Amino acid sequence: MSQLQILTLTCDDSPGIVAAVATGLTALGANIAESSQFWDRTSNRFFMRLAVEGDESLSSASIERALGPAIERFSLRVHTVDARRRPKIIIMVSKFDHAMLHLLYQIKVGWLNADVVAIVSNHEDSRGVAEREGFAYHYWPVCKDTKTEQENKLLSLVRETAADLLILARYMQVLSDEMSTRLFGKVINIHHSFLPSFKGAKPYHQAYERGVKLIGATAHYVTPNLDEGPIIDQETERVTHTMNAEDFIATGRDIESRVLARAVKLHLERRIMLNGNKTIVFSN
Repeated sequence: MSQLQILTLTCDDSPGIVAAVATGLTALGANIAESSQFWDRTSNRFFMRLAVEGDESLSSASIERALGPAIERFSLRVHTVDARRRPKIIIMVSKFDHAMLHLLYQIKVGWLNADVVAIVSNHEDSRGVAEREGFAYHYWPVCKDTKTEQENKLLSLVRETAADLLILARYMQVLSDEMSTRLFGKVINIHHSFLPSFKGAKPYHQAYERGVKLIGATAHYVTPNLDEGPIIDQETERVTHTMNAEDFIATGRDIESRVLARAVKLHLERRIMLNGNKTIVFSN
């Protein structure tokens, strides 16, 4: 049976990296089905993503053995995943469920390849959806006195379910610095604003009061610095003076849903590589 592995690698740039990687994979009898690469001239870092096909012997271990000489020569940092494995995700939501519902629909129709292992909320509003779809629902209210306890339960849930990704689909709670650091690169948030403008609470109201002509949404990785994590995807839409704050919110809901779904898809397909506080995004 044919195997498909997704390979990402990074190192300091120098001549011969691509040739060395291709030579190693050829010796393994693997076929490169897709290849993308980028050289960041500022940091002199090289980034590469490959989709590699082969027979039943193709695995993460066999790839790393075949690339051993290249890894040693260029100090490559290599990561491989089995493309056939469905990633496991946890969706977190508060009262506004539009972004969550869009994710569930895209999974249902097969555009997103993932298994929802749990839905977590600080409200009961989405329990009906979760139960109807057969997903475990965890209602964990959050306040100052319970935040540490709630996050410990969340970390336990991540471990128990072996979740690959935590999605904040309009989850209106700020994760602690410790939580954000422990799960860095594994938590995606949708912020209802075109960052870096209008951070924090009620960004659409802020935008309306400023009389902006464009509003948008930003999907980013979560870090201890609020709304400042590496940006994955963004989108904007034009608005006018005839619209009120509620019109801004309604327009924003559609944008948020699309942007978050695209960001999640990119992450699940291993098309995002972190480069300091920025991302390298290899679109398909």
